[in-house]
Amino acid sequence: MPPLIRGALVEYSSDFLGPLPNIVIFQFNPEILSRTIQMPSRSDHSRQPERNQIGDSPSENISLDIHFHAADQLDVGNPLVETFGIGPQLAALEQMLYPSSTLGGLIGEALDAVGGALGIGGDAGIETQPIPRVALPNILFIWGSDRVYPIRLDAVNIKEQQFNSLLVPIQAEVSIGFSIPTMETFRVNDDPIGRGALEYSTLVKEAKAVVNLANTVELAIDLVPF
Repeated sequence: MPPLIRGALVEYSSDFLGPLPNIVIFQFNPEILSRTIQMPSRSDHSRQPERNQIGDSPSENISLDIHFHAADQLDVGNPLVETFGIGPQLAALEQMLYPSSTLGGLIGEALDAVGGALGIGGDAGIETQPIPRVALPNILFIWGSDRVYPIRLDAVNIKEQQFNSLLVPIQAEVSIGFSIPTMETFRVNDDPIGRGALEYSTLVKEAKAVVNLANTVELAIDLVPF
């Protein structure tokens, strides 16, 4: 029997150096993975648009349900699980929805204060929009060896189903929805890891389409009447 490969969500830095900030490995692989591929609207700027003309690349959204259960670890008396249940897994997943650190914001506030003291902070009395100094984590969705996608988490619905005597969750079902950015996004954003992962997964998909053509070439010949 081949080894079981588990799906995972992996948080990474822009250059992939240093330890991984966060990782969630699926305890049980989801049985269903729903994919929606949305075609972008056609461009209306051209007087005579091409029949199949579109603006950007199609966007893909994926939804799945993952399950966590502490039963196996409770049976062997794992003290961490007895104390925290599956709370650490849920916390790691939730952390992927928030900026990884507030340090950048604190440094930014300090720089603004220094600038104001030196008189280079701009005109007083003019309302300004604060510039975000933190960003959401970069996340990879890994599903086997042929699908490694950079993603943006859109929604996470956590249903805690059982609790121990300390009222920590020991079983939960988590519904996750996320989107895969298009290649056009990476022409603007500085994320070589995400761009490379998307290019790799796209090449694998194109290779599969070639395999399909090879498998059906004889049938295609029979279908063509000339």
